[in-house]
Amino acid sequence: MSDIAAKRSVLPPLDAQLPWLLPLQTALTEAVRSDRLGHALLIQVAPGLGGEWLAYWLAARLFCTVSAERRPCGDCVACHRVLAGEQPDLLRLQPIEESKEIRIDQVRELAAELALTSHGGGRKVAIVSPADKLNRNAANALLKTLEEPSGSALLILVTGEPSHLPITVISRCTRLTIPLPRNPQLAEWLRAAGDRGIDWDSVLSVLGPRPIDALQADTGALIDLRRETLNALEQALRGALDPVETAEFWGKEDYALRLACIETWLVERVRHWAASGQGAAEPLFAALEDLREARQWTDTPVSKPLALERLLWRINAAATTRRPA
Repeated sequence: MSDIAAKRSVLPPLDAQLPWLLPLQTALTEAVRSDRLGHALLIQVAPGLGGEWLAYWLAARLFCTVSAERRPCGDCVACHRVLAGEQPDLLRLQPIEESKEIRIDQVRELAAELALTSHGGGRKVAIVSPADKLNRNAANALLKTLEEPSGSALLILVTGEPSHLPITVISRCTRLTIPLPRNPQLAEWLRAAGDRGIDWDSVLSVLGPRPIDALQADTGALIDLRRETLNALEQALRGALDPVETAEFWGKEDYALRLACIETWLVERVRHWAASGQGAAEPLFAALEDLREARQWTDTPVSKPLALERLLWRINAAATTRRPA
């Protein structure tokens, strides 16, 4: 995400109510109560929906010194230490600084730490997030730890992209997943948790279903970017936009956010044209294919303006296929 979107999600407080995660919280509470938690969990929740928060919530549930039957209290020293990263028996594995990967030496250090006696005399917990950033060697090293867990240690892997993890790692974890919530439900939650005056539906149409990220984003800038992008696309559909100049400007920053705006607009136009008979939708379907290809280039050195230019030319060309209403 760009500067106008959250670079790092700030975790909600432990007593936050995230309705879409309640089924997983209930299942985890029952597993703790009946001592069926196991030694490895894979929380498979799309980014920005609270998968990492759920991992810390569970850790706090295990470390909380005055825990009620179903959830951590959120107020005791142990709970505060969990969210502050100061609980010595709670370990965290993530990409270091500017690295985009979790490396094998990090996994080896984690395994060595898990083998030691816990500071509090109880269980140790390790949160690996995002787990899809494990490189091949790191994943293989972690597999050994999953196959031979240390005592009562619990590993919690969090990922929104499980397809990037080896099947061997996934198969040794208890998988926890939820259906993807719809944006109206998330927008309602954001209105309750944040500023009711913000157009959260528009914010989510740019960010996608990432409500926790949305709370830390520059919502005004996101809404302005969406408005500017949609206006330009309407011009392109009239054949009144310069694709080369626009693509050059859009390709410099906020590339992924622009693509999200374009996708929402394309889907709406395809539905509208198909329902009203105002034009053949095939060119817009082709533009959607171009967009999905352009999205694959987000984290590559491929020229972003070139990908956007092709997409805008496709939309520009669609103007000639329209019939008068």
